[in-house]
Amino acid sequence: MLRGRFGAAESLATRANCCHDGDMGSKQRLKLDNALYEAELTKLQAELVEMQEWIRTEGKRLVVVFEGRDAAGKGGAIKRITEYLNPRVARIVALPAPTERERTQWYFQRYVEHLPAAGEIRLFDRSWYNRAGVERVMGYCTPEEYQRFLRQCPIFEQLLVEDGIMLRKYWFSVSGREQEKRFRSRLTDPMRRWKLSPTDLESLTRWEEYSRAKDEMFVHTDLPDNRWRVVEAEDKKRARLNMIADLLASVPYEKVDRPELELPKRPASTGYRRTERDLQLYVADFAAKLERCGAPLKKYLDPEDLELPRQ
Repeated sequence: MLRGRFGAAESLATRANCCHDGDMGSKQRLKLDNALYEAELTKLQAELVEMQEWIRTEGKRLVVVFEGRDAAGKGGAIKRITEYLNPRVARIVALPAPTERERTQWYFQRYVEHLPAAGEIRLFDRSWYNRAGVERVMGYCTPEEYQRFLRQCPIFEQLLVEDGIMLRKYWFSVSGREQEKRFRSRLTDPMRRWKLSPTDLESLTRWEEYSRAKDEMFVHTDLPDNRWRVVEAEDKKRARLNMIADLLASVPYEKVDRPELELPKRPASTGYRRTERDLQLYVADFAAKLERCGAPLKKYLDPEDLELPRQ
């Protein structure tokens, strides 16, 4: 039984489920209030810290797979999950395109080396499911390699689960209209321009191909004991809260009692003197320069959070 900030596991599951009611993709659905979002996110992040401590002390292993449409908000969800977690325990796995050597290996081989040891969490920002999505649609793999993946993937994941790994798979779903909006904002947003690639942009013209690939992938890999958890991501803030709440509800963690810590008293000085400042290279006081200028600082506003005009 989960004994975190929200009490029983059933209570947290109820909170997650109520967030999914209604049509998330509806044009009438307003953006989630920011104050409500920030307050609830803080509570969920505190629970993630509790879950992490349980996984660490109990020697559990957790793998979370993030898949879905380009610009659906996978990276933003991962960022909020890991914000307060120990990077030695919870690590993000975001692999680049395979090397020539890796292309000659068993397909799952390069992912295996990133699986968690006891007491660790791994968050896969895209995963072995690349073969069922972009590789299939863009022709980066052969039909034979694709069919082999569909046969082997359920077996591979079953082996992980049988070995004691907790596997959670999340698919972030977004409409074509919302995806195009986010792509357009990234074209002119210097903070997010790096997120766009020619392959990403081509996904706009291959929407139905990606849809068919996702449907076929689900037929083979959305199994009774290893379900895909679909996250409606039309509103990124709602999607983050829903996804994190669902993850917490799915892991049977308990609050871990930690030993009381006390700061030791500082010992008496033995006559140590700090090195003269002139002998060391200090960074310039950039903050003081800002204070002298007195210019108001403009906070960065994510254009993807802006509402589109009603049509």
